[in-house]
Amino acid sequence: MRRIAVIGGGAFGTALANAAALAGCEVVLWLRDAAAATEIAATRVNPRLPGIALRPAVHPTADPAALADAEAALFAVPAQSLRAALEAPGIALRRGCPIVICAKGIERSTGSFLSDVAASLRAASPCAVLSGPSFAQDMGAGLPTALTLACSDEALAAELAAALSGPTLRVYHATDVRGVEIGGAAKNVLAIAAGIVAGRSLGESARAAIVARGFAELRRFADAHGASPATLMGLSGLGDVVMSCSSPQSRNFAFGLRLGQGATPEEAAEGKLAEGAFTAEALLGLARARGVEMPIAEAVADVLAGRRSVSDTVSALMARPLKSELA
Repeated sequence: MRRIAVIGGGAFGTALANAAALAGCEVVLWLRDAAAATEIAATRVNPRLPGIALRPAVHPTADPAALADAEAALFAVPAQSLRAALEAPGIALRRGCPIVICAKGIERSTGSFLSDVAASLRAASPCAVLSGPSFAQDMGAGLPTALTLACSDEALAAELAAALSGPTLRVYHATDVRGVEIGGAAKNVLAIAAGIVAGRSLGESARAAIVARGFAELRRFADAHGASPATLMGLSGLGDVVMSCSSPQSRNFAFGLRLGQGATPEEAAEGKLAEGAFTAEALLGLARARGVEMPIAEAVADVLAGRRSVSDTVSALMARPLKSELA
């Protein structure tokens, strides 16, 4: 498997393309914007990932015909844009070409997990999910990164992981698709909560508590959806939580940080995408449907929807009834 397509020319898609090229793949980096594709092909730098040159084996294009020979297609588009990308008539992949979802979220309009969205639209193609602690700048620059790729077909998962692994990117394979995508989606909401705590200057003790209790929520949610507890302790769960809840380089943490400092959700976004802002309400809806209590996720959703202020939300969390930590 040496011909890879990356659908989506944002920072993360570009970083993935570079990593796959370093692993020995020929990579088509597909963008919707023909002018942007032409400019990137000429300059060998994507303005969305400044300062990092594209590797020679990365071929930016807006021509859908360039995707026809891909042996695997990595969809590196925002979670809420995945359906449109899968339905786009120009994305003409060969029948049976594996689809690898690289977004982290839950479809807000339907409350669907992204693997279910892909299965409903491209049933003939096996679906995998790629997730884990990874900043685009680090991966694109060739700094050491480790991710998890999950597919129900274990042999295919191993083949895809091997194709993408190189000297700076290590990809572990798994079969727990639901667990991997839950970790990636839920940690974004938790990162917003951690950012709010930092923005309100509530202290490191409070941030550690919110991360630990939020991770407990994440595990309860995953258990209710049949995911393996071991998956949540891995790269796509705990690994991503540790990274996303501790660094302003995380868009979700930075978004929460500005919320905690008094910005509105619109102001906090600063024109950038924070997937957790779209996922929070959908995550809460799925949790309620399974009877899973997620007070921290609910607090984030309430703040984003304007149902409570940040101050009222913090007070409400601290006033919750005491109970066993294991409950």
